[in-house]
Parts: sequence; C-alpha cells; structure tokens
Amino acid sequence: MKARRNKKQVPSFRKLIKTSKVKLENKLKNKQFKQQSTIKKYRKEQRKLRQAVKDAVSKKPIPLEDPKNKRQAQRTEREDGEEEEALPLDMLDEDDLQLMKDLGQRASFLTRDLSSSKPVHIKKRKHESVIDKYEKVPRTLQTAPEKELIHLLPIKDKGGIIPQTREKPVPDIHREEEDQEEEIELEEEIPEIPVKELTIEEHLAERKKKLQDKKIHIANLASAILSDPESNIKKLKELRSMLMEQDPDVAVTVRKLVIVSLMELFKDITPSYKIRPLTEAEKSAKIRKETQKLREFEEGLVSQYKFYLENLEQMIKDWKQRKLKKNNVVSLKAYKGLAEVAVKSLCELLVALPHFNFHNNIIVLIVPLMNDVSKSISEMCCEAVKKLFKQDKLGQASLGVIKVISGFVKGRNYEVRPEMLKTFLCLRIKEVEVKKDTEDINKPKKFMTFKEKRKTLSRMQRKWKKAEEKLERELREAEASESTEKKLKLHTETLNIVFVTYFRILKKAQRSPLVPAVLEGLAKFAHLINVEFFDDLLVVLHTLIESGDLSYQESLHCVQTAFHILSGQGDVLNIDPMKFYTHLYKTLFKLHAGATNEGVEIVLQCLDVMLTKRRKQVSHQRALAFIKRLCTLALQVLPNSSIGILATIRILMHTFPKTDLMLDNESQGSGVFLPELDEPEYCNAQNTALWELHALRRHYHPIVQRFAAHLVAGAPSEGSEALKPELGRRSAFELFESYSMADMTFNPPVEPSNSKKKDKLSQRDTFLNEDLNQLIKKYCNEVVTETPLDFSKCLKTCLR
Repeated sequence: MKARRNKKQVPSFRKLIKTSKVKLENKLKNKQFKQQSTIKKYRKEQRKLRQAVKDAVSKKPIPLEDPKNKRQAQRTEREDGEEEEALPLDMLDEDDLQLMKDLGQRASFLTRDLSSSKPVHIKKRKHESVIDKYEKVPRTLQTAPEKELIHLLPIKDKGGIIPQTREKPVPDIHREEEDQEEEIELEEEIPEIPVKELTIEEHLAERKKKLQDKKIHIANLASAILSDPESNIKKLKELRSMLMEQDPDVAVTVRKLVIVSLMELFKDITPSYKIRPLTEAEKSAKIRKETQKLREFEEGLVSQYKFYLENLEQMIKDWKQRKLKKNNVVSLKAYKGLAEVAVKSLCELLVALPHFNFHNNIIVLIVPLMNDVSKSISEMCCEAVKKLFKQDKLGQASLGVIKVISGFVKGRNYEVRPEMLKTFLCLRIKEVEVKKDTEDINKPKKFMTFKEKRKTLSRMQRKWKKAEEKLERELREAEASESTEKKLKLHTETLNIVFVTYFRILKKAQRSPLVPAVLEGLAKFAHLINVEFFDDLLVVLHTLIESGDLSYQESLHCVQTAFHILSGQGDVLNIDPMKFYTHLYKTLFKLHAGATNEGVEIVLQCLDVMLTKRRKQVSHQRALAFIKRLCTLALQVLPNSSIGILATIRILMHTFPKTDLMLDNESQGSGVFLPELDEPEYCNAQNTALWELHALRRHYHPIVQRFAAHLVAGAPSEGSEALKPELGRRSAFELFESYSMADMTFNPPVEPSNSKKKDKLSQRDTFLNEDLNQLIKKYCNEVVTETPLDFSKCLKTCLR
C-alpha cells in the first residue's frame, strides 16, 4: 500500500508576508463585540428576573378551574350552537329542503371539509406541490388587525410537510422605557475611573518617553536586519507596519523616522542586480537549501520594497488631495512634512538604485513632481535627476527619465518649469566622456613580461600562460566593443528624444519661457546634430533674433548655438555667419554693472567660440573692432566681469599678433574711428588706441590693475610685466567665476585709500594777515542778538 500524501499545503512565504494589520484589528474588534453582547444578555436576564418577582408580588392568586366543569361547559355551548343553526332549516318547506340537498351533492366543494387538502373528484397525486396545498387553504376576511407571523423551519412527517409559524411579539413601549431607565441606573452604579489631566510639562515628558521607546525599537529592528538580512527579512514587514503608527502624540515623527530608516536599509541590503520572477520550471525544480533561502530572501525583499514604494506614493497622494483620514491621527498640516520626507526618500532611491526593480515606477513618480507648485519639492526632484544624469555611465537610466520628461512636457502643452529642461544639460553624451567611461569600465589588465615568466614559470607553464593571455585579450576586446556599441546606441536614442523636444518648442512655443533652456541645450549638443538640419536651424535662430520677442540673454543663447553648430560639423558648410557677429557687436553695450551683468558669462563663451576657435575665418578688422569695444565695456561692469573681459582681450592679442598696433597713438590707414557704427568690418578700429587700459590701471580692484598693466605692456609672456601662473593659465570663464561677487564682497578684499585730509585751518592761517585774523576772531566771539527782520523795508529799497 502506498502511503497517502499529505494534501494540506504548507503556506508559502508570500502568504505569510501578506498577513496585514487589518486582520489583527478585526479579530480584536470581534472579541470586544462578543464580550459586550454577553454583558448585555446578562443584564436582560437579570431585568426579566426582577420583573417576574414584582409581578408575582403584585397580582392576586386566581383559583384553578376544574377540567370536568370546563368540558361540560364546552359541551353545552356546542349544543346551543347546533340548535341555533338548525332553526332555519326547520322553517323551510320539504321541496326547498330536497332541492338544497341535491345542490349540496353536486357542489362537493361546499360540503367537504376544506381544512383538509384531499381532493374529492380526482385521485390524489403522488407528488403534489406544496404551493397547491397553500392555495387550497380558505381565505378569511380581515376583520381584526392581522398579526405578524414569523415563519419557522417546517416539520416533515409521513403526512407531508407541516409549516411552523409563530406570532411576532408586540413591543411594549412603556416596558422599553423602563428597561432603558434601569440600564442607566445600572451604568450609574458602576464607578467610573477618573482620567487624570496632565499638564503641558507632563504631556511633553510622556511624549518624549514614547518617542524614545519607538526610536529604540526602530534601531533594534534595523540593526537586526543589517546583521543578517537573509534570516531577518521578515522584520522588514514589522518595521514597515510602523508606518501606520496610531498614537497621535508621536505618529508624525515615528512615520518620518521609519521612512528614512527603510530607505537606508534598502540602499544597504539591495543586491547589485535586478531580481526577476521565477519561471514555472524553476519553481518545480529541486534546489538546495541555500538556494531556497536566497530565493525566499529575494522574494521577500522585492515584495517589501514594492509595498514601501506604494506607501510613499499614498503619502504624496494624500498631501495632493488634502483629504483627512477617518482615524484622524495625522492632521492636514502634517501631510506636507510627511510628503517632503517621502519625496526625499524617492529621490535617494532614484539615484542609489538605478539597476534595481521598480526604478521606472520611481521615475514616473518623480518627473511630475519636478513641475510641482512647491519650490522646495521641485528643486529636490530636479537635483536628483541631475545627479542621476551625471553618474549614469551607460545611459539606460537616463534614457528612461528623458522619455518620461519628454512625454510630460508634451502632455502639458509646454507649460512647465524651465528647470525641467535645464536638467538635460547634465547628460553625459560627449564623445570624450564615452571614451573615458570605457577606459574606466574596462581597465587594461597587466600581463607578465617575458623575463617575469622565465623567472617564475617552467616551459610548459609559459606555454599555457601564453594561450590564456591570448584568450583573455580576445574576450576583453569583445566585451569592450559590445559595451561601446550598446552605449552609443543608448546615447543616440536619448539625443533623438532631446532634439525632438527642443525642435517642438522652437516650432510651436517660441514665446514660451522654455526657449532659453532650449537654446542653451542646443548650444551644448549642437556638435552632435545631424548636418542636414543645420541650414534650417540657423534660419530659425536668426528669425528668433530679428523678431524682437527674445530677451537679451535669450538672443545671446541664439548666437552661442549658431556658432557651436558652425564650429563642429558645420565647418564643411559654406555659411557666412556675419549677421551673428554684427548682432553681438551691436548688443555688447547693453551689459553693465546692474541686472545684465549675468549676461557676461554667456558673452565670454560666445567670444571664445566666435573669435578664438574660428581664428582662420575672422578678419583682422573684425578682431580690432571687438578688442576696442571690449576695452570700453570693461569700464562699466563689475570687477569679476572686467577681469574676464581683459583675459579675453589678452587671448585675442596672442591669437591675432598684429592687433598690438592699438597700443600706439599713430594711426594706420585712412579714415576715422566710428564708435557708433554697428558694423565691425567698417568702423576703422585701426585708427584708434586702447586708452581705456590707462584708466583701468587706476581701478580699485588689484587684479584689474594687474591685467591692465599687463596689456599696456603688450601682454608679454616673460619679464616683470608677465602674469603669474595662477592668472595666466586660467581661462576667462574660470577667472570670471573665481572672482565672483555673489556674496557681496570683494575678492580679494580691496585696501582702503591712504589719502590724508589736509588741515584747512592751518592753510588759512598762513595765507591771511594778522589784522584780518583778529577781526574774524572778534566777530566770532561776539554774542549774537536776535533782532526782528523787516522784509518790507528791504523790498522798498530794492524797488527804488
């Protein structure tokens, strides 16, 4: 005989972790309800007992009837009734009586007993329905109010089914009122325990104690999970259940602590690979205990991580909808604090676990919050996305974020914050970074030299070693090529989505506040745009500049984008960007030490791309005109901007050596310098001198003085007038940032002037004679007496 298998299945780990706190609460409620019902039942029984005792005392005893007398009385009543019924028949004639009897025999339904359900004219059917039996019961007129019946379970015997009913008892209103009064009296008899009112100090001390206990409990659970995650994975559920803390005194604080603790735990115990669901074949296969333990750990980790993310999402939804929960443990004011902590945790997980499960779900949650009304939450999400872009070497996570952002911007009809598109500037899609990343990922392995092999290995070992090294080289080359191809493919797809978003905004929303971010992004990635789109893109940029709808910084971004396009793949195109040179030359004087000082940063970048990198396409006259105008501009901007502009002039003097003629007073060629002309090619800049440098040598900022003196000397690379290495080797943009005045302080501090005020009194004594000095002292020492002034006399004398 084969032994029977136990059909009762052991509950799986998934079912064990599904036990929720709601079931425990329901069990507790049922237990309390049963206790209350037993107490009520006991009270009713006691009340009935007391009422029965009262009735027995108040009523008089009634003598019992003799059953024989009762039977005789019933018999006499029946005989009297028969006599009364027989009277009408005696008064009828014989013919009428015979007629009635004949009719009675024909109408059998009048003569037979209607109470029985037996038919007369037909035979009884074997299986007669119960409904027909009920239909055969005679109807009675409703003379009295019909009593309500309670239908009980029927009884079945040999004769058939016998229905059972019972009259519903009519409630006595007076009796119920008396019962309620008695219940109130009983409740009053039970002594109530007085609740002690706590002072504010006592309440705070009690709250502090509760909070300390909760912190210790959280710390114990977290340390147990960290010490052995595979064995203590079930404690994650216990820790996550504290997100539903019901104590109103510490609910908000405890929930925040649990959110942060779980976030740090998941960052520590999460593996460096994505956990996939098991197939049916893998589930049915026999495995070792260690593998089973690892599978249970992975399954529990993924499920708890999913529930945790759902809890965070629910907190954010509650804050957005501002709907108060039924339990009313957390107030509406506390919703924002909980939501901020939840968003911060999601941002940390977005950056720390881009390879793990549910990363796309986190992206879908974070991207709409980048456009949130709350500035703090919006900045937090944008910074997290920037950080993800900067550290993403392969590009898989960046592609997912870019797809969601592009769809969100299109769905909102381009009415989003510009910060969302500014995050695109942090994408790692430069070719240099791709090569660098490849070297970082696949570091070259050092192989043994021939001398090392000869010293340490035998002949056979050297032969085997040579074959192994050859195989390793082939594998390494194959892996490197595969990773490079995959990376380039991801970067290409990402850039396509970015450019599609940019071009849509330039085409459909040219007056949108997103245009500066779009132009800045195009300026950065312009060298990666396909050459086929260059002509159309330059036409669009020039149209935007000429329209006049752009601000000054936006127009500078257009110029920067155009020259980035022409400095990359656009060198092969025969395009004259003279109109962009003219626009920048014309608008340089819009910069000053006020609000437009921020545009100096973009101008320095434009000058580097337009003049330095395109030195072969720039004429001598154009370079002279820009140098002269930049020297004039350095007089009206902040010190850090002056340093950046002077550093640019120094680079231009080195790039175009013949421009040193502007340091001499002698004119070159015909014509007069026309500073008001907006055409750099025809302003005759060769007939002027850089007199502004002598004014800048007396500038209050020491670095500006040093640069001006260096340029006046002809920008030498050696000698006493040469710059120090910390100034000469840095670019104009770096100098502009390092000497920034964002903190409203000079960098370095400006020394105060040492000019002494001359004593005017001593000078007066030397120039005046003694008689005049004595007269002055005399009048100064006299007491001034107030005399009334008559302006009418003065007026008369004036009129005469």
